[in-house]
Amino acid sequence: MIILAATPIGNLGDASRRLIEALESATVVAAEDTRTTQRLLAALGVANRPRLLALHDHNEKDRAPEIVELARESDVLVLSDAGMPTVSDPGYGLVAAAAAAGVTVTAIPGPSAVLTALAVSGLPTDRFTFEGFTPRKQGERLSAFRTLANEQRTMVFFEAPSRVAATLADMAAVFGDERAAAVCRELTKLHEEVVRGPLAELATWASGGVRGELVIVVGGAAAQEVAFPDAVTQVLEQVRAGTRLKDAAAEVSAHTGHSSRELYQSALARRANPDGS
Repeated sequence: MIILAATPIGNLGDASRRLIEALESATVVAAEDTRTTQRLLAALGVANRPRLLALHDHNEKDRAPEIVELARESDVLVLSDAGMPTVSDPGYGLVAAAAAAGVTVTAIPGPSAVLTALAVSGLPTDRFTFEGFTPRKQGERLSAFRTLANEQRTMVFFEAPSRVAATLADMAAVFGDERAAAVCRELTKLHEEVVRGPLAELATWASGGVRGELVIVVGGAAAQEVAFPDAVTQVLEQVRAGTRLKDAAAEVSAHTGHSSRELYQSALARRANPDGS
């Protein structure tokens, strides 16, 4: 089988007993960076030296079939540099290929930067969305944020230290200066820090420079920030994109707080009379 194994995101003490046992018995390990895996083995005192295969964003498509075939004969342990494979890390393509080939996939759960940041952010945790790394270019970043402007769920982003100030400023411009957020830095490490506040204040704080691994958590939009006519327009846009009217109304209702039934009826009326006459 293929075993997806979560590795520490900072503190080596978070390595589970199951992870260590799997490393001690593994014959084949597919690793995002084989050098990082070698350092992990040494740091955890694991004497076993399994066969290491590189599995990263640039070779996953080509390497997945080989690893799937290996997994038919013996277990293959899959590791990313930190956290759970497939979550903003290599592994999704491999899992999809294994599922298609009928090869069993399981996981050794463990540390997750996404869930850790969400838990300590002080923002709602009942519903959330993970958006991964933000786009590098400002235009693409702003466009991505505009599509999320009315998202009511808490949003979790990864960001590089060199771009965090610009990203927070762009978030403030789109989501609003006062939108609540948290920047989580160096989670589980010695210099762990969680800075909470409105986006505008966080952008000012980050302008002086920020170091370390970062996760940004942003509160969702208030339910009634979207005017009803605009919500109806959103429903019709989804319908034009191929979504059933009933499903589109339900989706927009979930994000705006407007009645699904009223959105459905208004969208029907606007479709029947698009010029408003």
